[in-house]
Formats: sequence, C-alpha cells, structure tokens
Amino acid sequence: MTSSVASVDLTIRSATADDIDAITSCVRAAYSLYATRMGKQPAPMLADYQQRVADRQAWVALVNDDVAGAIVMWARDDHLYVDNVAVDPERQGSGVGAALLGQAEQTAAELGFDEIRLYTNVAMTENLDYYPRRGFVETHRASEEGYERVYFSKRV
Repeated sequence: MTSSVASVDLTIRSATADDIDAITSCVRAAYSLYATRMGKQPAPMLADYQQRVADRQAWVALVNDDVAGAIVMWARDDHLYVDNVAVDPERQGSGVGAALLGQAEQTAAELGFDEIRLYTNVAMTENLDYYPRRGFVETHRASEEGYERVYFSKRV
C-alpha cells in the first residue's frame, strides 16, 4: 500500500527481520510518554517483535525508507485484532497512524472480517480522542494484567 500523507510518500508493507530494531525503537519512542504517566511500561513496550514479525503479524509504514510507524495485528475468530499502533513522535499528526489503521481495514476486508477491535490504556488520553475520530466506538473498560484498558470496535 502506497499513499501520499502530508506531502510525503508513505509505503506500508509487511515487516521483515531487518525491521525489528526499527520497530522496537519506534514503539519505545511512541510509548515513552505513557510509561511516565502510567508508572510502568505499556504492554507494547514489552512485546516480542521478533516473534510478531516471524508470525507475520507486524507491518511497517516507511517514509523515505525509514520506519515511521508500525502496526501489529492478527485474525481472531470473528474479527481482526489490532494489538499495537505506534508512530514515531516526529511523524505523529502527519497521517501515518491513519494510514496504518487503513491497512488494518484493508487486511480485515481481505480476511473477510467486518470488524476491527483494539484497546488502549486510560492514561493514553490522546488515543481516547483519536480512535473515535477514526470511526471506532468504545465498547467497554476493564482492568487486566495491571492495566486499565479501554476497548474499541469499528465496523468495516
């Protein structure tokens, strides 16, 4: 998938082993603010991206061949689950996140799903505003694994 975002060429492709370090760096940069707010590392900072890439669950957004963002997603029984969306802080607000969520919609459609589900943390207040602007609807909140999570769903 190639698109023009904020006057730059953006390419989204399945991640490879060569992307693991860049994905990890992007996630750390994107979530470091939240680690401070939460008093601990958010779950995406603890994920095994080597395994996610090996399982073909990770995609990268490239701007000028540099990883500007990443999305981790996989099929569940009746929906596409988005585990993580991370955008390099220098690229936030440029449409990279929207393009990654667009990739999730395309992937859901290719797999025959009409729903995408994801969650965020209550401390990630920017996400609580962002996802509804992208068409997601809050479905519920729950405390799991020591995290206060807010669940969202989107019909596609």
